[in-house]
Amino acid sequence: MTVFGFHASHEQIHPTVLLEAVKRAEQAGFGAAMCSDHLVPWSERQGQSAFAWSWLGAALASTALSFGAVSAPGQRYHPVILAQAIATLGAMFPGRFWSALGSGEAANEHITGERWPRKDIRNARLRESVDVIRALLRGEEVSHDGLVTVDRARLWTLPHEMPLLIAPAVSVETAHWAAEWADGLATIAQPAENLRQMVEAYRSAGGLGPLILQVHVSYAETDAEALAIAHDQWRTNVFSPPLCWDTDSVAAFDEAAKHVSPEHMRSSVFVSADPAAYVRRLQEYADLGFDRVYLHHVGKEQDRFIDTFGERVLPELDATLLDAPARAAGTRARA
Repeated sequence: MTVFGFHASHEQIHPTVLLEAVKRAEQAGFGAAMCSDHLVPWSERQGQSAFAWSWLGAALASTALSFGAVSAPGQRYHPVILAQAIATLGAMFPGRFWSALGSGEAANEHITGERWPRKDIRNARLRESVDVIRALLRGEEVSHDGLVTVDRARLWTLPHEMPLLIAPAVSVETAHWAAEWADGLATIAQPAENLRQMVEAYRSAGGLGPLILQVHVSYAETDAEALAIAHDQWRTNVFSPPLCWDTDSVAAFDEAAKHVSPEHMRSSVFVSADPAAYVRRLQEYADLGFDRVYLHHVGKEQDRFIDTFGERVLPELDATLLDAPARAAGTRARA
């Protein structure tokens, strides 16, 4: 059965408020949580971007939920540092933390002053980083010379269970490529046929583990208000790759989004004031085989969304109430 989780958006909400929101989400019946990991927001209107790894320790200690975070090793984070962060959460909260490892976005990564590589080089750098992280999580001493450099690194505090390292993907090609190294696949809501093709590409190439879906939603008491919230907060997030990967500043995203109309938001955000409409849409995702579906209400104010979904959406879904430890959701993490 599918677990329906809460997505914590650091780009939009102060970390103190976000911690209260995820505790409220647990009480309302959300069975898991995940969060973003950005240095900058997507828009001046969003206006936040706290350090996810500090917040994750507080969130895991304050709830019984499992948590995931989408991060990018290789430039802003050296893979050894990211491995240490993953290992520490894994040691403190066994089986409750997973990480999705992607190739990054220029808006967050350019701050090192290094050249922003082509996508094929970023993928190769990611692949090297994944191998480094896995070896460190096994307790090995690692030296590596390639697109990332590691000199005699070792982690002294190791996780009790190997955390899942998930592949984020938005295309069939990436899903197929990720099957060789990932412990699961994470993607964002798309038309059902696109999602079927991605799942098939991943599974047919030998991909193991859980299927994870993030769904952007905008809920309010009227459709007009819900659409206005989506347009205000999320219009900088409608752009497809490579624009969303290669744009390197908040100001540039805001400039690019000047001509995005409210109606255009419906292509990337499910907008509705009708709880029954969400039940139907989310059940469709569960029926496609996704093990975990994380809901991101794109507005800054979360309480109304959490309470309404806890009362009128989650109870109507064919779902588990609480995520099992992360490893139990799929096959054993790769050695």
